[in-house]
Amino acid sequence: MFIDQARLFVKAGNGGAGSRSFRREKFVPEGGPDGGDGGRGGHVSFVASNRVSTLLDFRYQRHYEAKSGESGHGSHRHGANGTDVMLPLPIGTIIKDEQTGEILADLISEGQTAIVAHGGKGGRGNSHFATSTNRAPRKYEEGIPGEERWLILELKLLADVGLVGFPNAGKSTLISTISAAHPEIASYPFTTLRPHLGVVEWAEHESFVVADIPGLIEGAHDGKGLGIQFLRHIQRTAFLLYLIDVSEWTQDDPIETFHTLQTELQAFDPALLERQFAIAGTKIDAQGEGQHLTTLQEFCAKQAYQFFPISSATTQGIPELMRFLGQTVKEAKTSCANNS
Repeated sequence: MFIDQARLFVKAGNGGAGSRSFRREKFVPEGGPDGGDGGRGGHVSFVASNRVSTLLDFRYQRHYEAKSGESGHGSHRHGANGTDVMLPLPIGTIIKDEQTGEILADLISEGQTAIVAHGGKGGRGNSHFATSTNRAPRKYEEGIPGEERWLILELKLLADVGLVGFPNAGKSTLISTISAAHPEIASYPFTTLRPHLGVVEWAEHESFVVADIPGLIEGAHDGKGLGIQFLRHIQRTAFLLYLIDVSEWTQDDPIETFHTLQTELQAFDPALLERQFAIAGTKIDAQGEGQHLTTLQEFCAKQAYQFFPISSATTQGIPELMRFLGQTVKEAKTSCANNS
């Protein structure tokens, strides 16, 4: 099961109370104050890990609480800090405060950590409050409560290339052809059950990551079909490849299909239309008289869009497409490296 959104409650540990204690020493009023400080409450943190791939665990356990700090002791002994809670998250997870909507962290690399609830500070013992006029203070501090909040976790796949298209456009077949990924296929129109990442080796020692985004339909940005459940993953991809069915069996006009896909992306996030993209006409092994293919080719030529006719079944056109995508991704990464 692929779970890419979760809601959970976290509470950091409270700080321990300071101690009110007096040592027994001759000629010192009431023995002298020697109360130690309370320990810090435990933090609640997240760490990005490639060992987990979904947020499934947070569907079954939604409350996480760190241990409170221990109270201080006499003889200036401080209380122990509370044990921290460290929770692993898939790389690509965004952590938001549910109440404010503030993004607390965006975990995009292995080992990256974020404290989302800080433990309360321990209170001071009475030894801190001794003065020249009050040598036997009874004052001490209680610990500060730890932070608590409701969080929203959103997982967005990290990929170089995102495959976008209607259900049955051939995305799952393509990613299984060009990589080792094997998406699950369902017997209903929303064929891909969950997003998949695949690593494509397009040249010697050269590769890129492609994401198979489940099929969109008109109205997806409003939650129709699988809707925004999967649209969020497209936001992470640097390059978009529109897959459009040009087989003789399709009833959809290829140009209208392209415009509908762009409309859905724009309605969800206008910035998606600023991404580099190319168009692939799929299933050319079943193009029949080729009317849909010709229509799409002429449209792309007129608009100066990169176009690739392909067949995952016969691999026709696949090598050319992979070289184009690989080179494009490589140039983009080189440009980013030079600008950083």
